[in-house]
Amino acid sequence: MTQRERMNQGLVYDPFDEEVAAFQRECMELLYDFNLTRPNELEKRQQLLKSMFGKIGEGCYIEPPLHSNFGARHVFMGNDVYANYNLTLVDDGNIYIGDNVMFAPNVIVATAGHPIIPELRIRGLQFNKDVHIGNNVWIGAGAILMPGVSIGDNTVIGAGSVVTKDIPSNVVAVGNPCHVLRPIGEKDQKYFYKDEKIDWENLQCDIIYAAV
Repeated sequence: MTQRERMNQGLVYDPFDEEVAAFQRECMELLYDFNLTRPNELEKRQQLLKSMFGKIGEGCYIEPPLHSNFGARHVFMGNDVYANYNLTLVDDGNIYIGDNVMFAPNVIVATAGHPIIPELRIRGLQFNKDVHIGNNVWIGAGAILMPGVSIGDNTVIGAGSVVTKDIPSNVVAVGNPCHVLRPIGEKDQKYFYKDEKIDWENLQCDIIYAAV
């Protein structure tokens, strides 16, 4: 079994293997071009994203700079995803991102880890575990998603959180380690910030909640 095959199967492998390293360098070329685009070169950015990503849906916007170990080749992104600047995708393993996901600045999504025992670590060996992010998820500024975690649909991850285990759907989760703070509920349909009400009647949208 080659090192690249071991890499793709989530086994301990050597990331400095020449086949793996050459593939990584190839992937990084397009990422370099993307990060050098000017603000008005929106069409060029979209073309580069479609070439870079394993899959990217319609209506996605990623603010440079984007950081990614394999140039997003192992990232599979849905529709209408927004990422603010300095999104870091440690995509040695696969990262699956649903529709309508929002990334605040400086978010890190990591799939790579290293064995605990120093005999393997000093050789630079590593392993990868896929990360799954559901639909309609908002990930706050500076949050870190660790290898192997899943985040359910509609969930909000608070700024600065470190997600070390799975987080269910329809909750607000915060902290280090990240934990469920509360469910998303009726109050959230009425208030957008503390005691400030959502003025549904003046919003130009087609979303109507029966509870408001």
